[in-house]
Amino acid sequence: MPAIRIRREVDSSRIGIDLGGTKIEGVLLDSGGAETARRRIAAPRGDYAATITAVTALVHELETEAGLLEVATGIGIPGSVSRRTGLVHNANSTWLNGRDLARDLERTLGRAVRIANDANCFALSEAIDGAGRGAETVLGVILGTGVGGGIVRNGEIVDGPLGIAGEWGHNSLPWPNQTEVPGPACWCGRSGCMESWISGPALAADHERLTGRKMPAEAIAGSADAGDVMALATLDRHADRVARGIAHVVNVLDPDVIVLGGGLSNLRHLYGVLPELMRPHIFADDVIVTVRPPVWGDASGVRGAAWLAEW
Repeated sequence: MPAIRIRREVDSSRIGIDLGGTKIEGVLLDSGGAETARRRIAAPRGDYAATITAVTALVHELETEAGLLEVATGIGIPGSVSRRTGLVHNANSTWLNGRDLARDLERTLGRAVRIANDANCFALSEAIDGAGRGAETVLGVILGTGVGGGIVRNGEIVDGPLGIAGEWGHNSLPWPNQTEVPGPACWCGRSGCMESWISGPALAADHERLTGRKMPAEAIAGSADAGDVMALATLDRHADRVARGIAHVVNVLDPDVIVLGGGLSNLRHLYGVLPELMRPHIFADDVIVTVRPPVWGDASGVRGAAWLAEW
């Protein structure tokens, strides 16, 4: 399957849709990448037919606001499209799995649509005009409710024949110590996946296991900022595990720039500590790793979906 190629010079507007589990966001960008319209609606959880209707209506609303018709449209989804069957799989919005989402949306919209994993859309956005602009290879790392990633090389999403390139969240935690084996159970059916160690819920669960205190990730970070020793220790364990996981990917991919996304990308200490924590695990004698926050933040996914519309 050829990689998804992005035209650098565009001469038309494009729509991006970020199809999430709790919300659906849409944006319309002009030919220069400036946002001209944005909408956000609640996702009809568990209802595939209602999801198709909602996305179709959202696209039409954006077009109406801009006074345009049949704008090129890209869609980011929390899963992948099988290259063999064309059906969605691995989506945590489970009502999308086994569905021919592209065909069904093309039928209701009356035009071709392009679909990619939402982490790929994030990486694409940051590679084109974000924190990875000008870099040859960009690794987008998602640290949020789930853990995933996307790879962009020379303006192309590297997706692979299985459509799973960048899914490092379901690799095992590398170089584990005795207390980390076999690791927490993961929703995928395995134990010790990166997602079960370093996602937002996993960070909170780790803190509760060792302190008995149930707190969301944001509250743990706030307590650490206030000098709470136990919260600081939790963030240290988390950063060490993030570093090991990303280092494992670096040894395979060797990206120029790593951009963090998702809610935990707001943990500012990560940008200072990750390069040094990764260093002992990277198979090179001159280790320089660039880790950056996203330029577009929460908007990267939907912007990347819009850039996806220009193949």
